[in-house]
Amino acid sequence: MKICLRYLYQQGIGQELGVSQATVSRTIHRVANSIVAQANEWIKFPSTIHELMEAKRIWQSMYQFLTAIRIIDYTHIGILKPNRHGDEYINRKGKPTVNVQATCDATEMFTSVDVSWPGSVHDSRIWRNSQTRS
Repeated sequence: MKICLRYLYQQGIGQELGVSQATVSRTIHRVANSIVAQANEWIKFPSTIHELMEAKRIWQSMYQFLTAIRIIDYTHIGILKPNRHGDEYINRKGKPTVNVQATCDATEMFTSVDVSWPGSVHDSRIWRNSQTRS
């Protein structure tokens, strides 16, 4: 399941977990098939007015919860290598970049953007030092 979730969030799966790409692919395939096989048990549509009202109440509660959370992602924006401290901007792929952290709320509105980190800095370090985290 951890491999599947890492894949879905497009993080460095195999290397981070110490498994091959083939293992990642097989695991994702197995987990996805297991989820699909259980869909008839897990997904139920309301069949009475009472069930419909309960589903609406649950959805409204979930929506209120989801609007309070933030979605975070990082991306590298290509730049010309600076003359001063230029090597700090070289990312793991050998390109000069700025590592950008952006967060959104559940309505897909940006709540913060941080463009102050050179490309060599890992996402986890940016997160540890982020004001958004606190």
